[in-house]
Amino acid sequence: MPESTVRIGLVLPDVMGTYGDSGNALILRQRLRMRGIDAEIVEITLADPVPDSLDVYTLGGAEDSAQRLATRHLIRYPGLQKAAERGAPVLAICAAIQVLGHWYETSAGERVEGVSLLDVTTSPQATRSIGEVITRPLIDGLTQPLTGFENHRGGTALGPDATALGAVTHGVGNGVGDGREGVVQGSVISTYMHGPALARNPELADLLLARALGVTALEPLHLDEVDRLRRERLAVGR
Repeated sequence: MPESTVRIGLVLPDVMGTYGDSGNALILRQRLRMRGIDAEIVEITLADPVPDSLDVYTLGGAEDSAQRLATRHLIRYPGLQKAAERGAPVLAICAAIQVLGHWYETSAGERVEGVSLLDVTTSPQATRSIGEVITRPLIDGLTQPLTGFENHRGGTALGPDATALGAVTHGVGNGVGDGREGVVQGSVISTYMHGPALARNPELADLLLARALGVTALEPLHLDEVDRLRRERLAVGR
């Protein structure tokens, strides 16, 4: 475990915080502090360059105009890309998937070039996906179902360098009809799940933290309120 403070990058909450996804950074900090590990959240706004030296990064959802601003900023200040290249874990939620891809189309049909950190492209779908989504995880380190709330019109197609985070058992997922949800590539884990996602999925939170700390795994935290939340949310898929 590191003796220094773990720094959690909350990336562009001023434009990519529409759906409460900034809560993911709070959850990471709290789970570290509950284990006796010092942690702080570093907010990175449109007024700041993106540092490449933080331990873990989170990005949230946004609407079309905000996505465009975020994309320009991340291309101008590629600290996130450099951090991911050295293996720093990144959690990208909803619109952040699209921003980090090769390109995405707005609802008006405009194609916007993305950051190309993920091998994905996103086009708007005819029907908006709204509601609970549950998946079976497809990556090592996760054994429990993932749960969240999806609210998007994106249809995200994965290229050969990207893999899915989960297989959909309830809900829509990436929106292209292949039964997959989320994107994983390198140190980036992304999902369309709101909730915030890490409040509903403590195993995913601890996977990100273990990678940030450079350890194989963390001792689980036994929190009755989190267990109750998961039971309630997973019950919708039965």
